[in-house]
Amino acid sequence: NGDASNPACRGIAGVLEAYQRSLRRVQLYGPTNFAPVVNHVARSAATVLDGSQYFVLLIITDGVISDMAQTKEAIVNAAKLPMSIIIVGVGQAEFDGKVWGLGGARGRLGISG
Repeated sequence: NGDASNPACRGIAGVLEAYQRSLRRVQLYGPTNFAPVVNHVARSAATVLDGSQYFVLLIITDGVISDMAQTKEAIVNAAKLPMSIIIVGVGQAEFDGKVWGLGGARGRLGISG
């Protein structure tokens, strides 16, 4: 939403509002490191384990992940938390399956594969 001290959005309307606002303000460039933002949201999700909140991290990227090993580790560590991660690739980058390897479609995602 553009507010580093309070990055939460409320509901779909809040997500859409933040997306529209960021289209005007954000310029996408590399490196493309996902682990820091996954870890940030995971820390927030870890504080609310009573079922009262659920966190959705929407990552819109125009590049291939630069920190794949760290990103996998962050996702595996967050797997039991009340959160989902959605990654959307945009633009002309070659998303050659590396991003999609994070989905665990062949089974549970592991740090080594």
